[in-house]
Amino acid sequence: MELLLVEDDLRVSELVKRGLEEQGYLVTLAYDGLMGKKLMTSNRYDLIITDIVLPRMNGIELCKEIRMIWPEIPVIMLTALGTTDDKIDGFDAGADDYLVKPFDFRELHARIKALLNRSLSTSHAPVAKVLKYADLEMNLQTNVVSRMGMEISLTPKEFKLLEYMLRNKERILTRAEIADKVWDTHFDTGTNFIDVYMNYLRKKIDKNFDHKLIHTKTGMGFIFKES
Repeated sequence: MELLLVEDDLRVSELVKRGLEEQGYLVTLAYDGLMGKKLMTSNRYDLIITDIVLPRMNGIELCKEIRMIWPEIPVIMLTALGTTDDKIDGFDAGADDYLVKPFDFRELHARIKALLNRSLSTSHAPVAKVLKYADLEMNLQTNVVSRMGMEISLTPKEFKLLEYMLRNKERILTRAEIADKVWDTHFDTGTNFIDVYMNYLRKKIDKNFDHKLIHTKTGMGFIFKES
C-alpha cells in the first residue's frame, strides 16, 4: 500500500513515515499543501494523511482538491484543532477520519488499517446506482439528491449519512451504530456530534416539505421513514 503524508512538522513527519514504513507501507512525504496537491494529482495513493494547518495550501482546501480528483481514496486529517466545529469542517471537506495531536502511533495505524479494509471491501461490493424512498431520490453515480424533483445540496458527510439511513430505512439507528458505520469504529464522535449532523441533514431534507422523513426516537436514536 502506498500512502501520501502531508505534514510540515519535520519531526512528526519523519516519525510517522518511519513508523509506517516499519509496518510495510510505502510513504511519500510532502511538506506543504501545494506539494501535496502536485503529488496526489500525478500519482494514485491508497490513502492520504494530511495536517490541516499547512503552508501554501491548508489541509481543508487540499482535501477538497483530493475529492475532486480521487473521490474514493480514504483521507485522514491530523491536527491540533479538536473542537466540534473543526471536525465538521474537516468532514465537510471530505475527510474520512480525524486524529487530534498529540496522538499514539498505534491509534493512527489502527485507523489506517480500518479505512484501507473498508475501501477494499466497498470497491468489490455491488452497489445500487439510485436509492429511492417516498419522494426522495439519491443518485450514487452523480451524487445528486432530490426530493419532489428539487435538488438538495449536501456535504460529503451529509451525503454518506443520508445514504446509510436510506439503506437502513424504517429501522431505528442508534447513535453508536451511526458513529460506527458512517464514520469509523475507532473514532469517538460523541452523542452531540451525531446530533449536530442529524440536525444539518434534517434542515435540508425535511424543513421545506410537509412530510418528514427523519425522526428522533427519544432514548433510542433515529429512524428514516414516512411520517
